[in-house]
Amino acid sequence: MAEPLTLYSYWRSSAAYRVRIGLNLKALPYEIVPVHLVRNGGEQLRPEYAAANPQKLVPMLEHGRRRLLQSLAILEYLDEVWPSPPLLPATARERQRVRALAQLVACDIHPLNNLRVMRFFEHDWNVPQPERDVWMRHWMTEGLAAFEALLSDHPSTDAFCDGHAPTLADCCLVPQVYNARRFGVDMTPYPTIRRIEAACLALPAFEAARPERQPDAPT
Repeated sequence: MAEPLTLYSYWRSSAAYRVRIGLNLKALPYEIVPVHLVRNGGEQLRPEYAAANPQKLVPMLEHGRRRLLQSLAILEYLDEVWPSPPLLPATARERQRVRALAQLVACDIHPLNNLRVMRFFEHDWNVPQPERDVWMRHWMTEGLAAFEALLSDHPSTDAFCDGHAPTLADCCLVPQVYNARRFGVDMTPYPTIRRIEAACLALPAFEAARPERQPDAPT
């Protein structure tokens, strides 16, 4: 009997969104355990969750008795354990490009805009909401402009970020665009990103991973 997969997720977490996409692309059955990042000060801070995940973040994926952390590491684990369909291309050069695009989102844009940063600005530095929103949009537009430039003139860019099928890069891009739209970023300057986002969202794996389709999403 296959070991079960359990994803600790929050409907609006872009990092959890990435992993949901990856699980869906590989058609892997999994159970979602919601971890509300805001309610009662944040369920991720509860002692029982912090004991399982000392980073006090989502996602966390349980595969049997193993607890897997960090969205990109989880996605690469899925790709190694269930290699078809692949999330990384066949050659080292192509894999480097896909990883670089994914890390542009996960390492450069997202850490500057996540909930922990915004809470620190609000509660420790008393930064007003309008200024926090400017911060969010600034770093999103900086990152998305770079992402667009890396896509727009590269021969490997096709229907998706790299080739004819979604990769790790697309798993990261779509949740980031969702966040950008949420915070009012003008997406007009990024035609390649918008085209790839539309191609991704036309696939059932991406559609099922949408935040509003999650069991903990507000009705």
